[in-house]
Amino acid sequence: MAVQFDKNLLPPAVFGGLIAIGLIGAGAFIGSGVVNAQVGNRQVTVRGVAERNVVADLAVLTLSFKSANDDLPTAQAQIDRDLAVVRTFLRTQGYPDAAVSVGRMQVTDTKAREYGSSENLVRYIVSQSVTVRTNDVQRVATTERALNDLVRQGVQLDFAAPNYVFTKLNDVRPSMIAEATASARSGAEQFAKDSGAPLGPIRQATQGSFEILAREDIDTESTSLDKRVRVVATVTYQLR
Repeated sequence: MAVQFDKNLLPPAVFGGLIAIGLIGAGAFIGSGVVNAQVGNRQVTVRGVAERNVVADLAVLTLSFKSANDDLPTAQAQIDRDLAVVRTFLRTQGYPDAAVSVGRMQVTDTKAREYGSSENLVRYIVSQSVTVRTNDVQRVATTERALNDLVRQGVQLDFAAPNYVFTKLNDVRPSMIAEATASARSGAEQFAKDSGAPLGPIRQATQGSFEILAREDIDTESTSLDKRVRVVATVTYQLR
């Protein structure tokens, strides 16, 4: 036998709670965008995501090289020769002298080490680095593929990938925040529709931190020319 409840016989708080439970259940399968829905408290909290593919606009390429010899002046002379070769190579690649800076030279005396064996080691190791900093990121990508030319000329080069940086976050920030907010509102509207509670104004909004990631998950962000910018907005709407 079916049992029917007369709402007049139920306390108002209990009857209102039953309505709230039914409305929340109706919107339970909207998706992960709905963080928290409280129809009884007349509000819903949702997350909106915006992503944008971008290309780095600053490249930093560091070329490190070294020479080793038991005679320090000889090792120094080799570094001087290699530095001249590297400078010529970079000019040939099209970089102005203003884009190139020479790092501090380092000398290691293996006989002066406080620990470990120095037997059968070349005594002096001289290291030098040259850094290219430019907005011509495509040129750097081309240069990276041509570094073997330095090795063919006798430069003992330590290979390291260039660092690519996206510096124009402020240019995309406003439109991405708008996209994330619109995404959040879309989720809130869907919940309101399914629950039968009209959507009201924003009660609270929180913008998450912007993330700059490699466009492909298998790459490292700092060495990836192609990047992906991501932001999440969390918005609480009033339900009418």
